[in-house]
Amino acid sequence: MDQKKAMRSHHSHMSPWPRGLAARRGWCQQAASRPTTVLVIVLTVFAALLLAVVLFGVRLTPLGANNTWVSAGVRVVLKAVSDSDHGPDPLAKVPDPSDRLLGGLLSPDFDESSCLSRYNAALYRRPSLHAVSTYLVSALRRYESLHRRCGPGTPGYARAVELLRANASASSSSSGSCSYAVWAPIEGLGNRMLSITSAFLYALLTDRVLLLHSSGGGGDLDGLFCEPFPGSTWILPAAPGDTGFPIRGIERLTDRYHHQSLGSVLRRGEDPGAAPWLYVHLRHDYTKDSRDQQFFCDDVQARLGAVPWLVFRSDNYFVPGLFLVPRHEAELARMFPRRDVVFHHLGRYLFHPSDTVWGMVTQYHDSYFASADERVGIQVRRFYWAPISTDDLFAQILNCSQREDILPSVGVPAAKGGSDGQQPAKQKAVVVVSLHGEYSEKLRDLYQGHGGAAGGQEAVSVHQPTHLGSQRSGEQQHNQKALAEMVLLSFSDALVTSAVSTFGYVGQGLAGLRPWVLTSPVDRKGPGMPLPCRRAATVEPCFHAPLDYDCRAKAKGDAGRRVRHIRHCEDFPRGVQLVE
Repeated sequence: MDQKKAMRSHHSHMSPWPRGLAARRGWCQQAASRPTTVLVIVLTVFAALLLAVVLFGVRLTPLGANNTWVSAGVRVVLKAVSDSDHGPDPLAKVPDPSDRLLGGLLSPDFDESSCLSRYNAALYRRPSLHAVSTYLVSALRRYESLHRRCGPGTPGYARAVELLRANASASSSSSGSCSYAVWAPIEGLGNRMLSITSAFLYALLTDRVLLLHSSGGGGDLDGLFCEPFPGSTWILPAAPGDTGFPIRGIERLTDRYHHQSLGSVLRRGEDPGAAPWLYVHLRHDYTKDSRDQQFFCDDVQARLGAVPWLVFRSDNYFVPGLFLVPRHEAELARMFPRRDVVFHHLGRYLFHPSDTVWGMVTQYHDSYFASADERVGIQVRRFYWAPISTDDLFAQILNCSQREDILPSVGVPAAKGGSDGQQPAKQKAVVVVSLHGEYSEKLRDLYQGHGGAAGGQEAVSVHQPTHLGSQRSGEQQHNQKALAEMVLLSFSDALVTSAVSTFGYVGQGLAGLRPWVLTSPVDRKGPGMPLPCRRAATVEPCFHAPLDYDCRAKAKGDAGRRVRHIRHCEDFPRGVQLVE
């Protein structure tokens, strides 16, 4: 039996919950009732406000043309409800755990057998606690329709490429023509997934079609993801000879001084809206020149709407920067009534592991997590600019995990099967994800044959899928294993991650969890008590290189101090992230 048939057979006999997760159904059934709970809360608040009018003489004001009199508080509630089609969705619903479409995030237009992970991954994760707005759902369906009309292989795409080959300016395009955001790869897989999500959100906001350039860097996306948009592809077609895509050398676009970069056009004093295509340089060094940063300015955004092709290269999660653009504020508020779950929703919408990667994921799950009562993910990444010894980092991981009750303290050696000859009351499975194997080995040695603080009431098993030694982002097999480990992390009930790691950001975002983040080392040593780690303030990834240019003042400015919902990151104070 080949792998795909074996996978289909495996899933067709599932319960529908994967083995080892059936005990969680009570929790999931409770989660399924949350939409009703939200409605009850709204009605309760409404009733309380009316009661205040009667009992306390709250000042009344006329509402609408019929001069119905209501209090200011009731007015707020009524406006929120009536604005559900015109503003933030107050009745956004937490997805039913048994809903394979994740509350409408996923399109029902796919054949389930075309991608095994698309509708099954949610069965392995803890139920999402984060509501999906009906406006985001409708925006995704509109985008999918646009992608079908303008994606590769369509007349709209052919016409757009023809105009680009002729170097036609924006004025040559008709009002109904197609516009594109082309993403070019750089850095490791975590950075790429975060920048793809950022480019997609920009495409969603500006009615562009997202296309991924994947021919450079050793087949960057080959065998990693299923297509996220029904009826079309998100891969930019290859460019053979003179008949293919006319912008050459996209994979080598790294110079912010490139003649067709947005910054260069602005430095020359030219109108960016007149260009047939522009390169948007948002790598970490883009902050060296205010011209590149003006991508996030409202007046420049107004001009970019006329440019048919924008080519992005970024190693950043630049979503928070989009929240600083005034013209996008209202639309973003409607899509995301809670701003701290952008990647959680868009990541689950976009990134569905290929059947090959999904086979790895389910194999790891069945080997490590299937029989566990609680699943713990520990992601360990060391950076050259924050050196620390293996022993010190291990001590920090253990200190954090035991201090926060993620792992039990180690008691006396326990008899096999527990102190009373029975199985321990709780099976806790720990998966360590790291390029190196020392940390899982030390944890395994520590817990093997020992009981927890409660006299052996918790049995801890420690596992590590791979330890590849070094990051090799250009290798397909390496990327497949990395993606499988990110997805496995997202199945955790509790997470410990390394500061500043985009790998960890992806795992926590897909899981919808706020992890405990290991504090960065100081003087080559990890901090001891009381702060070996901190609970992350948000599920959202950090934008490591935010703009430091204030578009309104046309001067230096702090992006972390402009609006309430964007704050500096705890794990990387120079960066910013979305909070609620």
